[in-house]
Amino acid sequence: MFSYYDLFLSLFLYRYLRLVVNLFAFCSLRPIPVPTNPRLTSQDVTVIIPSLDGDGGELSDTIRSILATEPFEIILVTIDANIMRSKMMVKNMGTSKVRICSVAQPNKRRQMVRAIPEVQTEIMVFADDDVSWPAKLLPWMLAPLEDECYGGVGTNQRLRRADAPTFSERLWGYLGALYLERRNFDCAACMYMDGGLPCLSGRTVAYRTNILKEDAFIYGFTNEEWLGQYQLNADDDNFITRWLVSHGKKIAYQYHKEAEVQTTLETNSRFLKQCLRWSRSNWRSNITSMFRDRHIWGCQPWSTYAVHLTTLTHWAFLCDCMLVYLYYRASAHWDSDLRVLCFVLLVSWMFTSKFIKLMGHYIRYPGDFLLLPVSISFGYFHSVIIKVYAMLSLNITAWGSRDGADDDDAFRMIKVSQKQQEAICERTLISTYTR
Repeated sequence: MFSYYDLFLSLFLYRYLRLVVNLFAFCSLRPIPVPTNPRLTSQDVTVIIPSLDGDGGELSDTIRSILATEPFEIILVTIDANIMRSKMMVKNMGTSKVRICSVAQPNKRRQMVRAIPEVQTEIMVFADDDVSWPAKLLPWMLAPLEDECYGGVGTNQRLRRADAPTFSERLWGYLGALYLERRNFDCAACMYMDGGLPCLSGRTVAYRTNILKEDAFIYGFTNEEWLGQYQLNADDDNFITRWLVSHGKKIAYQYHKEAEVQTTLETNSRFLKQCLRWSRSNWRSNITSMFRDRHIWGCQPWSTYAVHLTTLTHWAFLCDCMLVYLYYRASAHWDSDLRVLCFVLLVSWMFTSKFIKLMGHYIRYPGDFLLLPVSISFGYFHSVIIKVYAMLSLNITAWGSRDGADDDDAFRMIKVSQKQQEAICERTLISTYTR
């Protein structure tokens, strides 16, 4: 039998080894530099923007920031009901570099597939309709793609802070900013360790056009199954990331100020619904990566341990309680002074681990350090409530945080017939044995 000390040490090492190594990796990562004489230029890039509303000040600002980087063209994909609004907005902007097309239903995968055949350039970039691009973003995104081995390139992301927010908006914005900061940290660290990352975020991401134009990709992208019972039309960026990995394409993550995209998140209670949607997506994608595709175990072992497995094993509140309990039992016969000292060191380490990888944010906004108790409390709330509820509701794909986004939610998760299930199983077996 294992002693309490063995159990404590095992849990401590399992939980914090990844933090220590990731801190080293994060500090060591350097972006792939822009070559002096690049083969690829901004004129080799088409930007696709899927949008529900198809117009509005935020979308106009997004398009202007993208136009400033001088891509070959922008394809705006909205829904049929809003196409006239899109055309009017583009006309008022006075640009000829934006083409508009539409689909019947508001579904991002279908919008992306509608635009992909229209792309004439070697590289396509997908961007959300609420992002701001830095002026030199494209050269940094294109730098890794000079190497044919790379199939996709991701960007680091920051929250665009609200002007004169209320105290409530500042709290929600603070939690959103930390979410992005934590994601940047994980992506950068895993990229350094084994070239993996959690996901190439669709907020702004570049791909080789020929990969996404392949018939096999289009079919897989529009016919993904979940649990052999559903056709999944959500989690688009997770699917493409897994596709690149399973087909032997390298991915890059450009952690650099010139490759930093600003975005918006909810600054009210609807942020909880965003977190719930992200958590469900993580559950579905990580389970698929680890237990159906299984490629990451061999080609991205560190990322599997440090990111994918945490979906199953990282429960902040439970782990902290277990560590304290196991330490209490393991140290029962220690000298009292030594026991107190080690306990203080343990609690100090656990406390430090709550913010050490978020120091980039606190250096930029030192006043936010006063809100640290909010971050720690929310982390516990997320692990006890949001993550558990997400695990129990993986067949739900609702956004819940954007007006009109769920009008056709049933289209994102379609239950298939028994005959279709059998065909899915056959395709899965064929795919497994032919890769």
